[in-house]
Amino acid sequence: MPTTEDCASILEALLGRADFYDTLAALYFKPLTEEQIQAMAHEDLASFAGGDPRLSEGLHDMDRALMRRNTGTRQELAVDFTSAFAGTSSWEGRYAVPYESVFTSAEGLLFQDAYHEVHALFGAQGVERAPGYDYPDDHLSFMCGYLAILSRRSATAIEQGDYAEADKWLSSSASFIDAHILPWFPDFQDLALHIVKTRFYRGVLKATAGFFDFDRELIDEMRSALSEYNDKEGE
Repeated sequence: MPTTEDCASILEALLGRADFYDTLAALYFKPLTEEQIQAMAHEDLASFAGGDPRLSEGLHDMDRALMRRNTGTRQELAVDFTSAFAGTSSWEGRYAVPYESVFTSAEGLLFQDAYHEVHALFGAQGVERAPGYDYPDDHLSFMCGYLAILSRRSATAIEQGDYAEADKWLSSSASFIDAHILPWFPDFQDLALHIVKTRFYRGVLKATAGFFDFDRELIDEMRSALSEYNDKEGE
């Protein structure tokens, strides 16, 4: 079976990635409140860095931007968020709203095939949006929240010694990232970078891109470590 050190390392990684996905979900959901800005400014964002230079660079940009915060920072960030992610500004007639359907459908519309696929997947996994969260399910914020849930389910399985169950949730995470994140996020990021003006949100976009790729590799590493035990169990 995995050693105590292996389990502790995997568990730490699972909880850390869940926390970071929660952070990403909050960043893409709505403009930050003053309380969120202050909390993030005092958080060690650099502790999440590593594995991908875009992640480190993006977190550095976010840190540096918040170090220079002032009484107008909240409003400045709110305007930048709304311009890009809420679609009040465009670049060459395109809007950087963070919905998979917009970037994967031929018409560039909401509620297309990607929405229905994600909605069905959330339902099959027993994941529901809280009341009042009225974005379509293929919004990037909900996707990140979903990945946080899967990571914590895997962590719970590790704590219970059920490594096959832990691997199941990691496999679900990998499949979701491959099918519903990586195919469209680069196009979304490229477009959004033409619209956002603050160093903070440029950093958010870079850090997100780096984290998705880093996390996909991390999942494979964790699954490889667990597979050695699962293979022995099946012998």
